[in-house]
Amino acid sequence: MATMTVKMPREEPAVSYASRYSLPAEPKENDTKSNLCSGPVILLSHGDPTGFKPFWRSVGDKCKVTIDSCDFMSYLTDTGTVCWFLEKELEEAIRQLHRTVGNAVTDDRHILVGTGSTQLYHAALYALTSPGGPEPVNVVSAVPYYSSYPEETNFLCSALYKWAGDAYTFDKEGPYIELVTMPNNPDGQVRGPMVNRNDGKLIHDLAYYWPQYTPITAQADYDIMLFTFSKSMGHAGSRIGWAVVKDKDVAIKMTKYIELNSIGVSRESQHRAAKILGAVSDSSQCIGANFFEYGKSLMAERWTKIREVISRSRLFSLPKYMEEYCQFSGEDTEPHPAFAWLKCNNDIEDLEIFLRRYKIMGRGGSLFGSDPKHVRVSMLGDEETFNLFLERLSSIQDTITNSNGNGIKFDELERKQIR
Repeated sequence: MATMTVKMPREEPAVSYASRYSLPAEPKENDTKSNLCSGPVILLSHGDPTGFKPFWRSVGDKCKVTIDSCDFMSYLTDTGTVCWFLEKELEEAIRQLHRTVGNAVTDDRHILVGTGSTQLYHAALYALTSPGGPEPVNVVSAVPYYSSYPEETNFLCSALYKWAGDAYTFDKEGPYIELVTMPNNPDGQVRGPMVNRNDGKLIHDLAYYWPQYTPITAQADYDIMLFTFSKSMGHAGSRIGWAVVKDKDVAIKMTKYIELNSIGVSRESQHRAAKILGAVSDSSQCIGANFFEYGKSLMAERWTKIREVISRSRLFSLPKYMEEYCQFSGEDTEPHPAFAWLKCNNDIEDLEIFLRRYKIMGRGGSLFGSDPKHVRVSMLGDEETFNLFLERLSSIQDTITNSNGNGIKFDELERKQIR
């Protein structure tokens, strides 16, 4: 029988905000040359989790899957369940993983699968607002919120819901939906809902509530919880996300949305995800083969390095985090978020634009509803890119510090280095 072997996904996903994050132009012949402006562009504007690739390379064939040419031909998996396109092996692997890690309650909950958590987010919005009312339901999230929420919410120009901005300042009457990202993207803080009214509904985005990023302090138990294969395991290319949903009627509506949107989710991707999630659960207590131990060590090392670079100057600063007891690891640990929320402490007004001039591509604070003196930079990329970023950031700090010591201001320095 003919077979095909599933290969590793490509490492270069499409990047949104194309115009804003297009590569800076090369200096013209008459421009002042600068070592800071030479070398490759450092792309840190999106969270492509290729930093975990060395671990998965070391696993070898343990997570290899082979698919026969006659496998997964049907749309259907189990018509007797709410999510009729969810592979049973994936559902079991998801429940087992959450029991092992202790980060979410799944007993007596409905598990839904989506093409990434983005599709599940849209499905949740549909489920919580249909069949609709006289006005679209307001959707809010506390600043700094995930930069894609406004665009994703308004993309379809739906009559059911609309983006309404910052949850801190939201004061409109009527029903609303609040998005709670925990830990938060971009700043890594753990926080709860801000509006807290009886006519509101919550969606909890728990993409980063995993031991490599933050202490697991309790089992999350919310009405709708979204997770993603991309950030939990580092496999962004498989495009798998899942939701843990309490209410059956909400789960049915979410499933209906995915049915109409894409007639289910790739069964091949589900099969691969189930294999990997199962292997991680099985090895979670094994020293050396524990993915979460590897991920935590990697993230801790990177945070130590970037804090050491930042400490050499007063130019930039980073958020501070408190140690908490992690129920998974059994020890006090500090968060090591997937992104660094970098702040400029001097007279640079737009840090994203400033760093772009040195070929460092971050995502500016204004996209998160915040101050443009902030930039979100990914901590998840490959080792070479991350180390190059630290080298260039250190050189920028040294150059700025030396120039300021000579009485040169930032705008003057920029004119000297880049026309």
